Amino acid sequence: MVIITYSWGGGGYVLKEKLKMIKGSLKFWHQSHTQYLDGKIKLVKDQISCLDVKAEEHKLEEEELGEIHFLSSEILSLSNLHASC
Repeated sequence: MVIITYSWGGGGYVLKEKLKMIKGSLKFWHQSHTQYLDGKIKLVKDQISCLDVKAEEHKLEEEELGEIHFLSSEILSLSNLHASC
């Protein structure tokens, strides 16, 4: 059996260090975006609830309808993120 090994020399070390830095940055990003996730979900639900109350009182304007659509997609996104944690 022949084992072939490749030597990257100093470039391999540099690549390894860059990958470690990327890993650290991704870890920080994940923590900062999943921190207080329950609170963010509650806030979006409260905003949707307020718009629902408004909708019962009078016809919503285009801007408010757009906000409901945005908040609905936001709650879906946050819920998916919460499920993946």
